[in-house]
Amino acid sequence: MASVELNNLGLTFTVRHDKHITLKDFLVGRIFRGFTQKPMQVRALSGIDLRVNEGERLGIIGHNGAGKSTLLKVLAGIYQPSEGSRRVQGRISSLFDIALGFEQEANGWENIRFRCYLQGETPAGVKAKLQEIAEFSELGDFLNMPVRYYSAGMRVRLAFSIATAIDPEILLVDEVLSAGDLAFQGKAHRRMREMMAKAQIMIMVSHDLEAARGVCNQVLWLEHGTVRMLGPASQVIEAYQQWAGTAQQRGESNPGGQVVQAAA
Repeated sequence: MASVELNNLGLTFTVRHDKHITLKDFLVGRIFRGFTQKPMQVRALSGIDLRVNEGERLGIIGHNGAGKSTLLKVLAGIYQPSEGSRRVQGRISSLFDIALGFEQEANGWENIRFRCYLQGETPAGVKAKLQEIAEFSELGDFLNMPVRYYSAGMRVRLAFSIATAIDPEILLVDEVLSAGDLAFQGKAHRRMREMMAKAQIMIMVSHDLEAARGVCNQVLWLEHGTVRMLGPASQVIEAYQQWAGTAQQRGESNPGGQVVQAAA
């Protein structure tokens, strides 16, 4: 049975300003303290308590910089929490940054195999899905060409076709994916709906509140890396819209932002 559980989870990034420093600068900085800038501690997430059970569809909303994508990457295991715990039961499939990481000199067929293996497919599984992925991408003979000759739209088509050729248990989605021209986007949206229906758990980040309302039964509202509200989708989205409207009246175009402190 798939499940996701976070207990008092926090994540802090250390940002260093001095990327390159000479021996002379280092010695001078040791003699005259304060010569170099201290590293900064960015508190991205704090005190996150969350449990998502099988059958649930969770949306994550909030202002720009609230920590939505960061939380999704913690759930995916890309970032390790600085404090608290993350427990996941079930195979995770992530749909974000899908167009990154192609082997530029390899052709489309080879990249299908590479990326399928990275998604955890076996050679037998790749062989079974290879032709279906190729047909869905509609790239035809372009699959015989190195990916470095592809247009941006062709890369997205191929990446989307590969990334969605999975049977997810826990599906993580960052924003609504735009793939290729309008005709292909129709196929892409249908494929996404099929994946969402098959997944045991689905967690999505979106600025499209109506999409979140239509797809999700629960919504998590993040503010400054903390949970502002968690509950039924319509209830949380309505509260967020009221808050956003009030912020706009006060002239706050982006009321968010992360707390930054200098390290001791």
